[in-house]
Amino acid sequence: MEEVMQLGKGVSFSHMFEALPYDGPGDKIKLPPSSFKELSDEGALDKGPMYFRLSKVSDRVPGAPQEQDADEATCCGVLEFTAREGSAELTPHVWNNLFQGDSPDVPLIEVRYVSLPKGTYAKLKPEGVGFSDLPNHRAVLETALRNHATLSENDIVVVNYGQLQYKLKVLELKPASSVSVLETDVEVDIEGPDSVLDNVENEHVLVPLETGKVESGVVEEGRFRYYKFLLDEGMGEKVASGRASIEVKIETDTRGGDTDIYVSRHPLVFPTQHRHEWSSHEMGSKILILKPRDASLVSGTYSIGVYGFKGTTNYQLSVAIKDVITSQRIGEQASASSSVDVDSVVCKNCKRYISSRTSLLHEAYCVRHNVVCTHDGCGVVLRKEEAADHVHCNKCGQAFQQREMEKHMKVFHEPLQCPCGVVLEKEDMVQHQSSTCPLRLIVCRFCGDTVQAGGEPLDARDRLRDMCEHESICGSRTAPCDSCGRSVMLKDMDIHVIAVHQKS
Repeated sequence: MEEVMQLGKGVSFSHMFEALPYDGPGDKIKLPPSSFKELSDEGALDKGPMYFRLSKVSDRVPGAPQEQDADEATCCGVLEFTAREGSAELTPHVWNNLFQGDSPDVPLIEVRYVSLPKGTYAKLKPEGVGFSDLPNHRAVLETALRNHATLSENDIVVVNYGQLQYKLKVLELKPASSVSVLETDVEVDIEGPDSVLDNVENEHVLVPLETGKVESGVVEEGRFRYYKFLLDEGMGEKVASGRASIEVKIETDTRGGDTDIYVSRHPLVFPTQHRHEWSSHEMGSKILILKPRDASLVSGTYSIGVYGFKGTTNYQLSVAIKDVITSQRIGEQASASSSVDVDSVVCKNCKRYISSRTSLLHEAYCVRHNVVCTHDGCGVVLRKEEAADHVHCNKCGQAFQQREMEKHMKVFHEPLQCPCGVVLEKEDMVQHQSSTCPLRLIVCRFCGDTVQAGGEPLDARDRLRDMCEHESICGSRTAPCDSCGRSVMLKDMDIHVIAVHQKS
């Protein structure tokens, strides 16, 4: 550590402990009760938050200066004094930064009380690509750092975003190599990764895709390749008005492979089989037309996930904005051509209207060559040689060709297990993960962070206000009213303003 870091400030506390892991967020460790008594006697409790410097002692040369193992040290805060005597319990963040994958049989560490300056500047660098693709990724990092009391240079900070995990290395800190991040404003600089598109093994990377241009790629079975494209406000208004449509087209090599397409609009960054807004599961090449569900939410960034359903598939992907052609004359002609002649009769086989002059000839030909599907609600007319290939799903009733049935059953009716433990079919899983799954990501209306929603709130009033568990807890924090200064819970602030301050 740097000389500018002030050790102790009059508090002398340095002990050797056996390190034990425990599952917890951030960098706050657990120490034994005897440490609390000693720190209290030293007056450490009167100096504000307590910080400690942790270093490995198993490989230290006896009598060596402190700087020798600076690369094998980190700093942390303390959560509580409940560890068993002779041990210190470390969170995964502290453990991984201290031992860096090398876990000795009996991990011994030195815990020393230190005084750290408040941080003013931090530079971090993602290990790998994809972190900057997250919407408002700085806010995501800020949320992760709320569980931290300290930062040290060369530490690896893990940021969780839903089921994804990103690692960022601390490159530089000011004013010292270890700083406190409690109750201070830190200027954060995020440096770009070494490579952007070289690491193709990481499937959670968004490759930029320009509208009107073709992007070639290869996807293996069971894996995703992700792309993103931007729809500006001008085009967004055109699509929202119905004058244009968004067309996603994929052309695939037909030699054994097959793909599916999943599309979402940010903040859902990486669409999956059961978390998406649009999808297409047709075999071979396919075109997906994106129909906006909300006219006010059209412009913005979209993500496309190309999923390898079967085998290794070569494909060409493109996005285009196509004008929608509408003509009253064409509509009138279509209406006129579809009118039924007064002398028409209904064919007994195909149920179509046929001119009475040719009805006998038509029926003789139709009965000999055509057959009508007898499935309830279908009634489609098929050539007899095609009838054997026309099948219906016995679960949902949709019609397919025989070769498409296996894929349909696997995609739509194979039970899927949500990370929260619920087992559902695809359509129900999409609904579950978008509205009721406790692990779904939401933007909290009170703190503004992207967080997991949690289950239903315990308070019935919060359920009536359509709050999730996180918002119920987060909204229970109090803040002073701007008008009267009274402390009011955030979730009751609007009611307080109307009931107390609004004049009729």
